Formats: sequence, C-alpha cells, structure tokens
Amino acid sequence: MSLCLQPIGPIPEETARVASAAFPAGCLYMRMREELGPLFTDTAFTPLFAVRGRPAEAPWRLALVTIMPYVEGLSDRQAVHAVRSRIDWKYALGLELTDPGFDSTVLSEFGV
Repeated sequence: MSLCLQPIGPIPEETARVASAAFPAGCLYMRMREELGPLFTDTAFTPLFAVRGRPAEAPWRLALVTIMPYVEGLSDRQAVHAVRSRIDWKYALGLELTDPGFDSTVLSEFGV
C-alpha cells in the first residue's frame, strides 16, 4: 500500500452536530479527538509505506482506531463495526455519518 497524505481535517458538520446532541457533555472518544487527534499526522508514518500500490487508509485515523478497540477490548471485526455504527467513533475519526468504514483486514495489515 502507498501513502496518500491526508491531513487531519475538521470533523464533518453533521457528525459534530449529531455527536454533540447525543453526547451533550462529550464522551471519551470525542475528548480523545479534540485533545489527541493532532498528535498523529500522516507524515510521521511516511517511512512505513511503499511508494507504489493502492492508497492506504489515512494512517493518523488508523493510529487512533487501534487505540479505541484496546480500550473496550474489541476484536478487529468488532472495531470496524463500531466505526460503521457509532457516532462517537465517527466523530473521533473525522468521518461523515454515512461513511461505511473499512474492512477489518485493514487493521490487521496496519498493526503488522
């Protein structure tokens, strides 16, 4: 897989609105994104990727999503299901509410 640099952008407006309505006081993953999100940047992962190949998921996003299942004791499959279905995870990962997430093999490839 090759690296296509994807800077950490703002949280999509609809995702932020729905997450704020669902969690008026915030939650662990919303705080994690707000406080630690900028900690990971794609450029930090550049040496780990090939120059050619299909584009990888954003490494900063994968780095965050490897922490989240650890906190909850989830498998890779359960984690990708959470990415598809949980508003707090979409918020932390900066995804649109309609984003389908990714395949569980992406996490195992990233963690190797």
